[in-house]
Amino acid sequence: MARRIDVTGADGVRLAAWEFGDPPKPGADPAGSAAQDAPSVLLLHGLMGRASHWASTARWLSGRYRAVALDQRGHGRSDKPPGGAFTRDAYVDDAEAALEQLGLGPAVLIGHAMGALTAWQLAAKRPDLVRGLVVCDMRASALGAASQREWAEWFRSWPLPFATLADVRKWFGEDDPWVERPNPARGEFYAEVMAESPDGWRPVFDPEQMLRSRETWVFDAHWEELAQVRCPALVVRGLDGELGRAEAQEMVRVLPRGQYAEVADAGHLVHYDQPEAWRAAIEPFLDGLSRP
Repeated sequence: MARRIDVTGADGVRLAAWEFGDPPKPGADPAGSAAQDAPSVLLLHGLMGRASHWASTARWLSGRYRAVALDQRGHGRSDKPPGGAFTRDAYVDDAEAALEQLGLGPAVLIGHAMGALTAWQLAAKRPDLVRGLVVCDMRASALGAASQREWAEWFRSWPLPFATLADVRKWFGEDDPWVERPNPARGEFYAEVMAESPDGWRPVFDPEQMLRSRETWVFDAHWEELAQVRCPALVVRGLDGELGRAEAQEMVRVLPRGQYAEVADAGHLVHYDQPEAWRAAIEPFLDGLSRP
């Protein structure tokens, strides 16, 4: 059962944070699964995602950590202010507010794609709030104007509204021109971000807001902020994801305390494509954070 906790983000934006499992009980045996000094974890989804995409990971973590997933502004159940800021600063400030208002810091930040960028920017800005960082399939290099145009065209290609959720799963899992081979997990991922409206199923987010969010990072490289991260950091990539091995290994080199892991048979949605392999990839890193 998910428990919602409201957070006030930058500019007063209301954010929905979620716990998907019971937090560990205070005073548990340190050798057990709920060590008293175990860190908190804040999970940050990627562009178009939502906190529920982390549900499996959060439930797995909740035996040892207080695991909280955040619906970022414009996503999930959080506010989507029509004239609101969708800048890098706004996203980072929101995550900072969540850590402080929920008493999570110093926490481990686990971010996917855009959420990973937010996580390492926050780790660079507020090292006192972050004790560890997991970066999942996010590039540090600039993607450029062509990438932004491709995304705008992709949004326009969506056959909205979808008549049924089955149609959502089929289009994003098979028919979408961006799908190289059938991917049921991708279809399920997008089914989670659809809501029923009078004329059919539409995304819970505004595609224009997603493009506005994306344009605040695609034209710039983010190596400098990566180099400012002082806590231990793990870079995880799916072998078929968007982050190439060479760039991932360069990110590890730039990070002062970087480590590397990869997940076979996984695309960009690493934690969603291969949840068991994803957990196996990050568990040793998390265990290392708990040791003196």
